[in-house]
Parts: sequence; C-alpha cells; structure tokens
Amino acid sequence: MSARIARISGSVVTCDHAELFAMGERAAVGHVGLVGEVIRLTAEYCYIQVYEDTTNLQAGEPVAPTQTPLMVELGPGLLTTIYDGIQRPLDVLREQSGAFILRGAEAKALSRDRQWLFEPLQEVGADLSGGALLGQVQETSAIVHKILVPPLVCGHLLKIANKGEYRLHEPIALVRKDNGQEQELYLYHHWPVRQKRPVNKRLTPDIPLITGQRIIDTLFPLAKGGTAAMPGGFGTGKTVTQHNLAKWCDADVIVYIGCGERGNEMTGVLSDFPKLADPRTGHPLIERTVMIANTSNMPVSAREASIYTGITIAEYFRDQGLDVALMADSTSRWAEALREISGRLEEMPAEEGFPAYLPTRTAEFYERAGKVQTLAGDSGSVTSIGAISPPGGDFSEPVTLHTQRFVRAYWVLDKALANARFFPAIHPLESYSEYGAELVSWWMQMSTHWQRDREELFNLLMEADELKGIVRIMGEDGLSDHQRRVLLAERVTKEGFLRQSAFNANDRYASPKKQAYLLQVIMQQVRALLGDTGTIEDARERFQLDGLIRLKDEIASDDADGILKWQDAP
Repeated sequence: MSARIARISGSVVTCDHAELFAMGERAAVGHVGLVGEVIRLTAEYCYIQVYEDTTNLQAGEPVAPTQTPLMVELGPGLLTTIYDGIQRPLDVLREQSGAFILRGAEAKALSRDRQWLFEPLQEVGADLSGGALLGQVQETSAIVHKILVPPLVCGHLLKIANKGEYRLHEPIALVRKDNGQEQELYLYHHWPVRQKRPVNKRLTPDIPLITGQRIIDTLFPLAKGGTAAMPGGFGTGKTVTQHNLAKWCDADVIVYIGCGERGNEMTGVLSDFPKLADPRTGHPLIERTVMIANTSNMPVSAREASIYTGITIAEYFRDQGLDVALMADSTSRWAEALREISGRLEEMPAEEGFPAYLPTRTAEFYERAGKVQTLAGDSGSVTSIGAISPPGGDFSEPVTLHTQRFVRAYWVLDKALANARFFPAIHPLESYSEYGAELVSWWMQMSTHWQRDREELFNLLMEADELKGIVRIMGEDGLSDHQRRVLLAERVTKEGFLRQSAFNANDRYASPKKQAYLLQVIMQQVRALLGDTGTIEDARERFQLDGLIRLKDEIASDDADGILKWQDAP
C-alpha cells in the first residue's frame, strides 16, 4: 500500500493514506522525490509542505514516508559552505545541474570524500554522556571543531580511533549504550531542525557582544546570548548593518541566513563574503562563517525551513563552547512564507492574513538563543539578530509588533538618517536595549564614568529632540542661548560619537576602550559647553569642537589612550 497525491496547492501537497505518516516526518513527493515535510494529518489525508518547485507535479504520483524528521548534518565541513534552506550545498548542486537547481536534486550536506585529521581526547573505558567531547579536528585556521557525542547517546567507550585522517563515514568510536546495544560514532551526526538541542542549564547573559559600532555597544548594547531585532523600511541599511556586525562582532562563529531576500542582493553577499578579510585572524572571514542562501525566487516553504536550519547549526557550535552570532535577513520574509503556507492549508487568518500562531513561532525562534552551560560543562552562546522589513516602513504591522515582544534589544533604522548618509542609521530615541543593567559592571572596567556619561548623553538627545520641535515652529531665533548650546552639543555627540564611517580605517571599528574614552572626553566637553556663559558664536572654537568631532577619525582603536591625552593637550 502506497500513498498517492490527491491535491496540489502551490507548495502544499495533499495525499491519501494518512496512517502511513507522522507529524513532522520528511517525505519524498512524486516520481522525482521532492523533499517535503508533513505539517497536518487528518483521518483521511496527509498535508505536506514541499521544499522544492512543485511545477509539473501531478495527482496520482507516489508519496513515500522516510521514517525520519527533517534533519541537518552536523560535523566538520560546515564552515566556509553555502547552503540552501534545507542544507543542500549550493556549490555541489551547481556542479550537478549548472546555474539552475534541478527538481529532486540531492546532495550530502557534508562531503564524504574529504579527510579530516582527528585527534582523540578520550580513552577506552571512559563512561560518556550525551554531549561529551570525543576529540577535535582543525576545521579551518580560525576554528578547532570539537567532535561531540550525540546528545541522546550515552554509554561505555569500547573503542576510539587513533590520531589520523578519517572521512565522515568512517567510524571513530564504538560505545556500548546503557541498554547493552553497541553503537558506532562518526565525525558527524544528524539532528532534527525543529527540536532544541539540550543543555545543562541556561545562564544570565552578562558579557557584551562587541560589535564595534558605538551607537549599539554604548547606547543599545547586546549581550552574548541575547536577542535583537532591527526593523527598517526599504533602503535604511538593514543588510549593510548586518554585514558590518558579521565582520566586526567578537563572536567565534557567524551563521548568516539570507531568508527570502532579493537574488541580486544575496548574490552580492555570496561574492563579497569569501573575499572579506577577518579582522581577528587576517584570514578570509568565510573560514568562521556558515551561510544559508534562500532567495525570494526559491520555493517559499524552504524559506520557512531555512530559519530552523540556521538556528540548529548555531546551537551545534554553541555546544562546542563557542559564541555564535546568527544573522537572519529577514524574518519578515520567513513570516510571509508562514502566511502563504497557512493560506494553502485554508486556515483561519489572523491580523493582516498572518496565521494565528505567528507569535508562537516567533517566540520559538528567538528563545533558542541564549547563553548556556553545555552538556560537556563549557559555556557557549547563540546571539540572534533578526532584520525586519515592515511593508511601507509601518512598524505597527504584526511581524514587527510580535518580534518586539520577544527580543530585548530593538534597533530602529530611520529613513531620514539613512537618506542623510548617517551610518548606522539607528534612531537614538526610538531604539532601546534591556541589557544595559547586566552589562554596566563590564563597561565600568573600561571607564568608571561610563554609566553617568551614557545617561547624560540620553538626556541630551531627548532634550535636543524637544527643542527641534520648537525650532520647526519658531526657528532658532526663539531659543535661549542655553537651548542653542544644547542643540550644538547634540550635533557634536552625533557627529563625533554616534556616526561612523566604513571608509575610515580608524573609525570603521571602535574597540570598547576607544568607545568608553571617546564618550568620556566628549561628555566632559559637552558639560563645559552647557555650563559656559560666553557667546554661542565662538563656542565651537573655544571648546575645540571641530577637533573633538575629528577625534574618532584620527585615533585608532589600539591607541585609545591618545583620546585621553587629547583633552590635556594645549
């Protein structure tokens, strides 16, 4: 008895003999074996979302269960590789079929031909639990890949391979499990994408993820293991900002998900990333990066799966005791895929046609971030940064509102700032971060004045924003001298601290020490400016404001002490 296709509605295929399938099971659809996943079961029918193009698929074609859920391969070879939404390596698919992916194309996520130099770190006779360290492989010049016991396997180590070169399909260990059965272990294992990987316990995120962008690190900091959302309309710089964060943040591994973005934009990412030099190692940045490319012209259901593929890979590197930064660009396209699939299933729509479970799915994604104690006892983290593309820049639409509920850092990209070529175009008053309190003690090690200076900067920006409303009505002539000094001070802080230039070698990245010292010196001068009783016309020269603005461009991050010397110079 075999199941046959009864109905086709876009990417959703309905077949009979539902008793043959289980929820979440992977299925082979049609004569060519398209990859699908069971998303609904009724007494009579099974509903499958297909992750490939269903064109030319016909009713009556067979559908075969696989007895396994949608899974990813986890092991050496993930780094430097570019995958599609269901973890098929695009370079292998290109060799098979050229520029266009053939329907039903199959490719192993990890190469079975490449040999890896395995170094064992356990001895025969050891009792191993899930997540324990077996050995290690030098995957790239930047990352030592730790080979872990699969999380659900535990037992007595009977054999372990000697140091040497092995392929992924060659066993490296033999374990007798608690039930008496023996199981071979390899350099890789599988894991379901929709299932969180287990940990010992979750820890409080108390160390900042340093991005090198002053407006983020100082005003709206993000902790390692934290969550952030970056909403912005078309042309506000979401993708550019995420690229900048990927290059400069101090995470060990970057997982970049291009989810539903335009093909030409993703092409630029795929061609630029391998050429970017890693500022930490000097080697190509791709050596510590996993990329998942699922553009807007690819099957929509694979867009929905790409988010889970990416977060599962990120959790795997976290379990090795590494800090991982996951960039999702953009979660709006993922939500649109949910909406389209929900419509195909004829579910009752909620706000703006999105399914009623949109908040639940959004929460499930972001809660998989976090700082944890791994099963091996190490500390690792996954930091999730999701871009949001609200239609027409409307931040009241459902995806933006629901995401805001589940993230603790919210960086609003402003159209007016982007048009003024202000980078990063993060609005300093509409954005916020809830990680400031946890990170104060860390930043106070850089400067004991950090918290005071930061609060005074916020107060200055808010006061200046109120005065700008008066200026729009009455003009600057209606302001007092002190109010005009406030506006002057605000311009100095924006140009001298919040704005950065990617074209200046000294300013494209600011170390924590440079940020803290620069903020300290600028706020000292601002306090002096606001307390001055002289004329406003010569204040710029009297307080060396032009030199203060140029300070970020003239002093490098590794010479941050020069900032403190500047204020003592005659």
